[in-house]
Amino acid sequence: MPVSNYRRKYYDLFSGVYDKFVAFHSKDSQANVRQFFARVVPVQAGDRVLDICTGTGTLLAYLGKKVGKSGLVVGVDFSMGMLQVAKEKLETFQNVHLIESDAGYLPFKNSAFDAVTCSHAFYELKGETQDRTLRSIVRVLKPGKPFLMMEHDIPESRFVRFLLYVRFFSMGAKRAITILKHEKEMLQQYFRDVRKMETPTGRSKIWVCLNEDRSD
Repeated sequence: MPVSNYRRKYYDLFSGVYDKFVAFHSKDSQANVRQFFARVVPVQAGDRVLDICTGTGTLLAYLGKKVGKSGLVVGVDFSMGMLQVAKEKLETFQNVHLIESDAGYLPFKNSAFDAVTCSHAFYELKGETQDRTLRSIVRVLKPGKPFLMMEHDIPESRFVRFLLYVRFFSMGAKRAITILKHEKEMLQQYFRDVRKMETPTGRSKIWVCLNEDRSD
């Protein structure tokens, strides 16, 4: 089922404060955690990277620098509000492209990318969309290439945890809390190798997910 108009409008409105919210929760006003995330994505010059639920595109600039002019970075999001903010950030990056699309229906060929990333957004996907998205990620990845997902850890601070939960309930994503607590089990349904990596701030974590390279 396509994304509802309500959710599109929610994120269009939220786009104006999205970066501040993520920085506040992750305790990372200088976006160091995004830079760290980009550094650990195992790609090089000339590679192709897909960032799903890209939001305001903060990660795309770092990935664009990493793959260079001969590479390609594609950011996908269903919110035009988010993509408009991203477009303003990325005007100087000719190797970065933005596409409006539901993450559950990725408009790309099989084995098109050397890596797929998602930052602070996957837990917001609901129901069947989550399953379709993970299946699509596996489909568009080249054999043996990784999906890297960075997400919030459940905050220790009661106040910050309260704000996070309020956001979940406001967007109708109550299940997101459960997802954050059982991410590994969820990812293991789609990937054979799932490993957790800590980030410098300690408020976010990165899941590195791989399937076997069956290209031989």
